[in-house]
Amino acid sequence: MSEYRDEQYSPDGPMAEYNARVKAGKLRDDEHQRTLIQSLQDLHHRLVNYTPPKVIPPTLESIQPPKKSFFGSLFGGKREEKVRMDVGDDLPKGLYMYGDVGSGKTMLMDLFYDTLPGNIHSKTRIHFHNFMQNVHKELHKIKMTRGNDFDAVPFVAAKIAKESSVLCFDEFQCTDVADAMILRRLMESLMAHGVVMVTTSNRHPSELYKNGIQRESFIPCIKLLETRLEVLNLDSTTDYRKIPRPPSGVYHHPIDAAASRHAEHWFKFLGDFENDPPHRATQTVWGRDIEVPRASGTACHFTFNELLGKATGAADYIELVRSYEAFIVTDVPGMNYRSRDLARRFITFIDAVYEGRAKLVLTTAVPLSQLFMSRVEVNTAIDEASSAGDPAAKEVKDEGADLDASMRSLMDDLGMNMNMLKGSSIFSGDEEAFAFARALSRLSEMGSKEWVERGMGLEKAGGRKEQDDWKKARSTWRQDSM
Repeated sequence: MSEYRDEQYSPDGPMAEYNARVKAGKLRDDEHQRTLIQSLQDLHHRLVNYTPPKVIPPTLESIQPPKKSFFGSLFGGKREEKVRMDVGDDLPKGLYMYGDVGSGKTMLMDLFYDTLPGNIHSKTRIHFHNFMQNVHKELHKIKMTRGNDFDAVPFVAAKIAKESSVLCFDEFQCTDVADAMILRRLMESLMAHGVVMVTTSNRHPSELYKNGIQRESFIPCIKLLETRLEVLNLDSTTDYRKIPRPPSGVYHHPIDAAASRHAEHWFKFLGDFENDPPHRATQTVWGRDIEVPRASGTACHFTFNELLGKATGAADYIELVRSYEAFIVTDVPGMNYRSRDLARRFITFIDAVYEGRAKLVLTTAVPLSQLFMSRVEVNTAIDEASSAGDPAAKEVKDEGADLDASMRSLMDDLGMNMNMLKGSSIFSGDEEAFAFARALSRLSEMGSKEWVERGMGLEKAGGRKEQDDWKKARSTWRQDSM
């Protein structure tokens, strides 16, 4: 649960805070974005007078279906439907904000979250992937004691509702049939308990779980999102990540003779060699041990293969980010369509590091712009997009620009045009193309001097208060990811 609110934020809501940041030069004024922030402000006003209902957990009797008689069982009596909860008309309508990489989704949601009115005492801001991990953990715990046929969703929903009257999800998506089967009932139960939801996504609700297994079972969830949340399209001609910021800090080095020295320098700088010399460590996730080859203070050091060569997943990375504030990962290879599973795993790790506000140092075999696509794949994507009429790709092809220059012009911060990506046969679908572009965007942001210096308490950044604020934000994230 996230209760910490930095006192520097405006109590008057997101619009006042946006104006303050524009005046301070932290954001550029944008008419399209102002229209979106007005929707955030409208919800802020509705919440000022909102008193969430008391959460009443379900009883075992209300969940357990009536026992069948002998004759009912013998003749195949109809199975009882699982308990259903109705959403009240007095629930403030939440927000569903969708758009491509660079549309400002996360910034807008954080702007809303950081300026929530003081009467909202329980709130959570969490990455949707982390949220679903927690949900499945809770469901598993209940089913271990009550059996697999027990309807655990209402109990989990009540627990979440007690902790959060406002729930903010970043990157709402559904790519897993297990999530699809419970999401409608979970969302419905949360809303019935009075939980107000604000979420970001890369696609319109109607596009969620497209072509997924048993998608027809997910349609009611889509309808719920469309009717109970205001759907906002964030896409515009402006890339909101291109706000002036400090020059990039060094965090990426090519793999060469000097790379190990660079990595060791960063490990020593971010670790605590004097008081906690490098040593092996072990972290535990769901009863499994994760071996950390080298750790010092709040920093850890892996080779790419040590971290991702085994069958690891989101739960492992989240636990590592909860335990460490800086990661040095060496020998990162270039990946292509043959190593898509490895690339997905690496992207999940990047997402965990980004969400946890941790620092990341990489040594890579190829430039970042080619990290998830080989030069051959990039040329193929450009050819396909050009043939399909994409003007940006056609211009690059006609000009015969060198590959690195074309990459810079075809990616948002790092050069890739999302339409080109989505239309390429290299990717299995929009979700994969979006994850690829988002990972590159986040790597770019994590390489900035601003990111590297965040939380260090430098005098020019605000000194001790800045460091304390950063630690509180980290602590809040740890609570949310438990």
